[in-house]
Amino acid sequence: MDFAQKHFKHIVYLDFREHPDYKKFFTPNLEIDSIIMRITAAMPNVEIVPDDTCFIFDEVQDCPQARSSLKYFHLDGRYQVICTGSLLGVNGYKTKEEQIEEEESSIPVGFEEIINMYPMDFEEWLWANGIKQMHIDYLKKCLREVVPVDAALHDRFRELLNLYVIVGGMPEAVSVFMESKQIGKVLAVQRRIVDEYKADMVKYALPADKPRIRECFESIPSQLAREYKKFTYSGVRPGGRGRDYSGSLQWIEDAGIIRRCYNVEITELPLDGYRVQSEFKVYMADIGLLVSMLEDGTQSSILEGDLYGYKGAIYENLIADIFGKMGRKLYYFHKDSGLELDFVMRYKGKCTPIECKATTGNAKSLRTVLCHPEKYKVTDAVKFGNYNVGFKDNLLTLPIYMAFLLNEV
Repeated sequence: MDFAQKHFKHIVYLDFREHPDYKKFFTPNLEIDSIIMRITAAMPNVEIVPDDTCFIFDEVQDCPQARSSLKYFHLDGRYQVICTGSLLGVNGYKTKEEQIEEEESSIPVGFEEIINMYPMDFEEWLWANGIKQMHIDYLKKCLREVVPVDAALHDRFRELLNLYVIVGGMPEAVSVFMESKQIGKVLAVQRRIVDEYKADMVKYALPADKPRIRECFESIPSQLAREYKKFTYSGVRPGGRGRDYSGSLQWIEDAGIIRRCYNVEITELPLDGYRVQSEFKVYMADIGLLVSMLEDGTQSSILEGDLYGYKGAIYENLIADIFGKMGRKLYYFHKDSGLELDFVMRYKGKCTPIECKATTGNAKSLRTVLCHPEKYKVTDAVKFGNYNVGFKDNLLTLPIYMAFLLNEV
């Protein structure tokens, strides 16, 4: 709406969830002048002017014919159309009646551009809190030249990082924080969003799947609290098996609520070619929502600078949040011998291990890998923690707030 108001004089907003009767505008045909005639007959206050009108179809998955009409709007050329739709609906989790309705319509292949929207990322959070491009450019310079960040700026970025862990990137949670600066109000918003996720599970899922999906979702914090955080179906329920729960976990992933981080067999590129399909960790797609699911008081600890409780779950999920919102796929490396790297990623053309450690002490697994390049094919690594920029023995140490700058591949 904000975009449309800035660029068009006239806006036609149709929400198919709030007004199911709007579907009638797209039957019995999709001829553009006919659609406009039906809309203006039912909504006489709406002005539709060629070349200066934007249509917004909200919850478009509830009206497949509206989505089909995009082809004809495109070919007509007189009007612009923006659609929004929840991931669940777009990905086909529908009732039998909705599936029949969808089958009778057609997806306008080649006539729509799909943009995936995510919660705000850490860089957007920095913008919201007054950080300017000059400050981002300064951080990039420190990374490029491997020099410490100025102490005052270092403290400010650390403070904003701790707040981001609590607030996360859900737009409503960010708005409430910016307006009130009250963590309690933010937490209320986040817990309501989590409850709405659970309600969506009940609405969209097949009856037999509903309890399993909810069990999978509610097990995530406890799965991350373990020393080795690999997701196990027995961690959902004692005796749980993949054949019972794998579809339920896929449902939550398709809804955009979680991200999987796959174990790789070897630390070599291409990482996706070496991933172990059955071994993965599960992280919440938004760090703020994870923290809202933990026990009360966690927020206070984080504000005091303690990101390392909960056996590293918060810290690791923060990295998964930042990398995931950058569009990076997530991988880690684990061997039964106990060797484990928190993350591995492609960085500057190399397979690069990423470790999250609270202190400047040695990361044993990381040192083992770096000391045996002939075996692990790794020559450089990155370690994130509560310290400034540094480099020693092929190990780049960075404050965690700089993770979003590792965008080279």
